[in-house]
Amino acid sequence: MNKKTISPIAYIHTDYPSRFGIPRQCGLVENEGTIVFEEAYRSPDFVRELDGYSHIWLIWGFSENEAEGWQPTVRPPRLGGSRSVGVFASRSPFRPNGLGLSVVRLLKVDMEDGSSGSVPILHVSGADLMDRTPIYDIKPYMPSSDSVPEASAGYARTAKDQHLEVQCRPDLVDLIPEGKRKALFESLALDPRSPYQKDTDRAFCMGYAGLDVRFQVEGNTLTVLEVVPAQRGGK
Repeated sequence: MNKKTISPIAYIHTDYPSRFGIPRQCGLVENEGTIVFEEAYRSPDFVRELDGYSHIWLIWGFSENEAEGWQPTVRPPRLGGSRSVGVFASRSPFRPNGLGLSVVRLLKVDMEDGSSGSVPILHVSGADLMDRTPIYDIKPYMPSSDSVPEASAGYARTAKDQHLEVQCRPDLVDLIPEGKRKALFESLALDPRSPYQKDTDRAFCMGYAGLDVRFQVEGNTLTVLEVVPAQRGGK
């Protein structure tokens, strides 16, 4: 059997510098990102007529998980980490080939000046991807065939999504750029913590948009404790 090596066609830039705090599924948070193509794919011809679509599929790589391996069964957070399912019955990032699939809203296709002419830049919303995640392919979303309203959601159908109430003092809110506040608070409300990390005395730190946001959770309330410039070079 012939094997084919794939390489990134682009990289996405988002406000999430690390895995912690990224929405667990696409479309849950209206965070914006930009997709920048690699040199070989920067001709406008590659995206001709793409701006006629409202959404696109991204096929991408779990680049931060490559060294952690994978197992045939996983414990999905949606089930509280207490029940095992097959890796192919899950959205686990620990997979044999480490590929992810997300549908995102295409906000616009920009053409920026490059050394060899116009270079396309895709602006998207709703991505569940870390900054600098490699993109391996892009396909248009087709409502007529990609949407299946009567589809069954398996165990995810009965799993409950927990949303936290986010409390943040006005002086801390002022430290967050106005255009970033909504997506940050939406991300925090989804509870960034692992299902195995529910210690109410522990302070957690989430990187977002060049900031380190420290918080604690008690019951159904997440309280922001501190907002400071990122200490790890977050973008």
